[in-house]
Amino acid sequence: MSLWARVNQLPQHILEQIRFIYGSNFPIEVRHYLAEWIEDRLQNASMFINDQENAYEQEAANFLNQLIIELERTAVSLPENNLTIKIRLNESARNFRQLFSHNPSQLYHHLITCLQRERQCVAYPEECATVQDPEVNEVFTAVQQLQIMVRTNENDNRNLLKEYEHLLLEVHEMQKNRAQLETIEHAEMRQHAHNQLVQHQKMVNDRLQLCTGKRLALVDGFRKTILITGEVQTKVLNKYLSQWKINQGFAGNGASTMSASNLDTIQAWCESLAEIIWSTKDQIRLAIKNKSKLHVEQDDVPDLLPQAMVDVTNLLKTLITNTFIIEKQPPQVMKTNTRFAATVRLLVGNTLNIKMVNPQVKVSIISEAQAQQTQQTNKASEQSCGEIMNNIGNLEYNETTKQLSVSFRNMQLKKIKRAEKKGTECVMDEKFALLFQSSFAVGHGDLVFSVWTISLPVVVIVHGNQEPQSWATITWDNAFADINRIPFQVPDKVCWNQLAEALNMKFRASTGRLLTQENMHFLCEKAFKTSLPYPVQNDLTIMWSQFCKEPIPDRSFTFWEWFYAAMKVTREHLRGPWMDGSIIGFIHKSKAEDYLLKCPRGTFLLRFSDSELGGITIAWVNEGNDGQPQILHIQPFTAKDFSTRSLSDRIRDFDDLYYLFPNKPKHEAFDRYTTPVGPPRNKNYIASEVRAVLMPGPNNNPMNSYPNTPSYNIQSPDASRDTPSSGYGQVNFGQVPDFELENIGIFSSQFQ
Repeated sequence: MSLWARVNQLPQHILEQIRFIYGSNFPIEVRHYLAEWIEDRLQNASMFINDQENAYEQEAANFLNQLIIELERTAVSLPENNLTIKIRLNESARNFRQLFSHNPSQLYHHLITCLQRERQCVAYPEECATVQDPEVNEVFTAVQQLQIMVRTNENDNRNLLKEYEHLLLEVHEMQKNRAQLETIEHAEMRQHAHNQLVQHQKMVNDRLQLCTGKRLALVDGFRKTILITGEVQTKVLNKYLSQWKINQGFAGNGASTMSASNLDTIQAWCESLAEIIWSTKDQIRLAIKNKSKLHVEQDDVPDLLPQAMVDVTNLLKTLITNTFIIEKQPPQVMKTNTRFAATVRLLVGNTLNIKMVNPQVKVSIISEAQAQQTQQTNKASEQSCGEIMNNIGNLEYNETTKQLSVSFRNMQLKKIKRAEKKGTECVMDEKFALLFQSSFAVGHGDLVFSVWTISLPVVVIVHGNQEPQSWATITWDNAFADINRIPFQVPDKVCWNQLAEALNMKFRASTGRLLTQENMHFLCEKAFKTSLPYPVQNDLTIMWSQFCKEPIPDRSFTFWEWFYAAMKVTREHLRGPWMDGSIIGFIHKSKAEDYLLKCPRGTFLLRFSDSELGGITIAWVNEGNDGQPQILHIQPFTAKDFSTRSLSDRIRDFDDLYYLFPNKPKHEAFDRYTTPVGPPRNKNYIASEVRAVLMPGPNNNPMNSYPNTPSYNIQSPDASRDTPSSGYGQVNFGQVPDFELENIGIFSSQFQ
């Protein structure tokens, strides 16, 4: 199936975007009727464009000639009832000949770019959907207008050179006539020759005025092109590319990036701008060269070309230095002596001959203060505050993706030098960054650019127990970093609703499902340590210290540590039931009891423990001694418990649990996650398994989840357990010694 056939299977809104990028000068009918021919001819075509490359120009010219011939042949071969299409194809052939004969590479490169975009949309259709931002279409339109302006300037420049050459011939002829006038002795003949010379002088002056006017118009065309290019470039770099970089931080918190700021679209814009700028710069250089060579300018006309050259060179510098970006960020919590990866990319690497030299890229780690100095001086220094292994690579061009990038796959941070801590600061609050830097020449080697880019902030740790607080630092930074901030400043106080959204994104990315509005309100009350009305006011703010520094009342851990532990145990052990909606999780104990009191005996729900980090407890309805409903809470399970027996297996073990709140039979909710019972591994032995048993407390009704389970004796709690209140018992099972069975105590009030 041809690429075009696959494109036509895409959703309508993506088709409209593809039709748009072809522009008014390339009718979509041409793409349709010559689909396979175009794809076959451009399958291995290079996107490199340089007016000095004769081979590329010849390749483009051959393609244009063959395209026109194929259009005319296709038009002839169509049946007569397709008269409208026949006319359209013949018109396209004439227009291509008229518009692109002097610059075939313009059409050639445009078609290669369009086919590249088609391939991207076919491979990643969800990333090609353009958000309904009218400015996106404005950028596409502006780029197309600039390309037309560049072609117009090029034609005007060429015509002006011809005018100057004609003028120079007239000047030489006039000077020759003036010399001859001096040799004429006959008065009447001398007067006649003088009159002719005067007429000739007037004609030369008129032609000089005409040339001067055309030159000023050309310079004005250059200035307008530079002005509009600068405006479009500012929008692309300061709006779309900057937003893409901010989205990288949001993605670090689990958010999806905006497709309108899709990096491939931004690269296409930047490549077009680079070609526009380079072509304009080349035309200005040619105009300056012609002016100095011909010496036919009027002295009283200001020369604006040098300033135009300065302006267009500055545009090029801004574009190149800002399009050296980090495509794949390094891990933001980085452990020493652990391998990590990152990828940098030059968005204009497919133009300006840069891809031919494979520039070297060096990576170093810098402190927050060094990052600030780099930004302030706009110069990457050799300073670093650590040692990174495998930190040098070369930008390489990928013909398939049309990208110039380098992937560092095996870097390793060996050493780190930390700054002095102030007040309550700890190593998990300290931010570093990776600095990527390179230098290369463009064009004919006369322009050398030094480029650098800084990663999102990273926190360096040496032990896994430093992860929770490190992720607090990174989560806050990713959520509240401003586009134009000083590295890596963030506010100390933010709106709760914004923080809640960041937590929601992070929880979804980690566990697969968003939090509910009830969950979010519970988290709000947990963070502020008080009851709050629903919905929460938009102006409610929370401090950094409230978020991750101040312990929860009557607890030894902070709000963030508690939230992070719940997220971690859900990701590692509870993901399936959580994604199914079988775990409520974030809910007050009192509200859980209110819900359950309205339900029949044996109804249960699961909530995260308030008192134990990473603990989840089961609350269920039982019948008290007085016959009234009684809500009981099973001692919280933690990750260590689940490494022995999963939550679903434990729920299956408890015969007193019937319905998952509000009324779903427990086997429907959890059987898919239980461990199947298999045959004994050895036929010479009787199979055994570990089961969870509910042990009654002194104030609870006696229960027997498994009447046939052998009896055992309660022993003292094991001090090595994360769940200190759990005990162990020994099974008296024939003569098998030391088979331990875990016992789960029932407590209605000791645990929250």
